[in-house]
Amino acid sequence: MKFAKNVGSEELQKRKPLRRFLHWLAKPAFWLLTDLTIEGEENLPSEGPLIVIANHFSFVDPAAVVRALPYSMDFVGGAVNPHAPAIVLWIPRLWGFLPVKRGTGSTFALREAEKVLRRGGILGIFPEAGNWAQVLRPARPGAAFLVSRTEARILPVGLDNMDQVFPSLMKFKRAKITVKIGKPYKPAVVTGKGRERRRQLDELGHEMMHKIAELIPPEKRGHYSDDPAIREAAKGTEIYPWAEQVEGEVRGEIS
Repeated sequence: MKFAKNVGSEELQKRKPLRRFLHWLAKPAFWLLTDLTIEGEENLPSEGPLIVIANHFSFVDPAAVVRALPYSMDFVGGAVNPHAPAIVLWIPRLWGFLPVKRGTGSTFALREAEKVLRRGGILGIFPEAGNWAQVLRPARPGAAFLVSRTEARILPVGLDNMDQVFPSLMKFKRAKITVKIGKPYKPAVVTGKGRERRRQLDELGHEMMHKIAELIPPEKRGHYSDDPAIREAAKGTEIYPWAEQVEGEVRGEIS
């Protein structure tokens, strides 16, 4: 199993011309392959530092964010996507991203992501850290950690029906997909230490997921639903597949 190389944030800046081309290409591609609706474009900030967060139910999600948002953003993403079709794997590799080998501390990616934000850049991250379920799960600590270190604003984005893009194409149909852009907000500053800091980071993560939940259909809100039955049905999806192992191990090839 080969992992994505540790490409630094400075090197990714050299891909801006290529990213402009991919942005241009995404518009006709999504028009041809999907029935896309984008809502909330009036909420887009004109500058960073900014952390774009979104739910993650499909390997199509990063491409949808690129299509909907006008930024040449840097992404933090999984180093391995074993279940994604080969046809979509070339897009993140061309765009470039900061690779996370799930089940590790991911110190390289987090350090480089912090550099992006400190120079006023825009960072895309999926707080759930994987698309192993179709309902919203609790955030992993990475996104909250970056917010606490940089105090960047957060832009929540809700993605709906992305998992139906390829099944619909197999039936010669275009899936109806939606990208909802929420209002940017400034989270509370994390001031605690030790256990108190971890508690504040957890609260920050839950706040981010609640903001995303407001932008997706009620039945997809999982652990962040107001409906007890939906929360009950989501039990078990919060279990992180790489909690006891490193991504890419035989038992860990989950995306």
